[in-house]
Amino acid sequence: MKRTGVKTMTTTAEASQQPPSGERKDTQVVAARRSMWKAALRSLYRSKAAFGSAIFLLLMIFIALTAQWIAPHDPQGIDIGNRMLWPVWSASNSNPIYLLGTDALGRDILSRLIFASQMTLVVAISAVIVSGLVGIFMGLISGFFGSWMDAVIMRLADLQLAFPSLLIGLIVMALIGSGVVELIFVIALTQWAYYARIVRSEVIKVRETEYVQASRALGAGNMRLIFKHVLPNALASMLVVASFTLAIAIYYEASLSFFGLGIPPAIPTWGNMIADARNIMLRNWWFAFFPGLAITFTVLAFNLLGDWVRDHFDVKAE
Repeated sequence: MKRTGVKTMTTTAEASQQPPSGERKDTQVVAARRSMWKAALRSLYRSKAAFGSAIFLLLMIFIALTAQWIAPHDPQGIDIGNRMLWPVWSASNSNPIYLLGTDALGRDILSRLIFASQMTLVVAISAVIVSGLVGIFMGLISGFFGSWMDAVIMRLADLQLAFPSLLIGLIVMALIGSGVVELIFVIALTQWAYYARIVRSEVIKVRETEYVQASRALGAGNMRLIFKHVLPNALASMLVVASFTLAIAIYYEASLSFFGLGIPPAIPTWGNMIADARNIMLRNWWFAFFPGLAITFTVLAFNLLGDWVRDHFDVKAE
């Protein structure tokens, strides 16, 4: 009897020292998330292409945030006396303070490139946020409620995907006019369907699982099911779509600005810089070469990073 009493007291003391079950679960979840992110960082470091792309994109963001301090000249400053200067390594450059030369109005190309990164990234990131929010909302409604709402939303998505996105952008921008907000709206209009399809498929896949049914039986509402079970399962797929959407948004901004339907010409963007050079780029190649190079490397970096996210999280390409 004494031994039994001692064992009971010891067990009770140990149990009193252990954290409650809810705290243990929270600790386990936090530890699992930390382990997941550590594994992701190790995988990113091992992938040379993805790691290089991440470093390049971080550098681009740093340049965009510090443009007003690191740009050597005023991007809008006109200097007719130094117009059409060649890059500094060319023997034809008579003024070495302009590293990448000047344009037809004597504006420093390097400074314009640096400031153009600000607007380009703002448009791309804003378009991804807007299209992601709209697509996630539509996908949740379609997957959760089904029936005629699912049919209507998916037919709208099919209709949008049936037409070339750039053609839709050209038509809509021609109707509503050019501008930053208008361009963000148009890019989001052409990309929301991808998010909607992915979220819908995850909702349909998750809503019938046993743990979701158990949570529903215990009184969990739709919002709790969405934020605790559905969206976390769709996160990897949405990250892949977001990385590719960023690349597409940069490409669309440049294309629409080149046609005069994107950002107003007074605002320096990579697309506007190429548009300014279209009549003289054969004789003065550096006018369009450097903004084109910036677009190419940035789009390539987002695509390579998106490929790594897809491979790391084992997301199916479809």
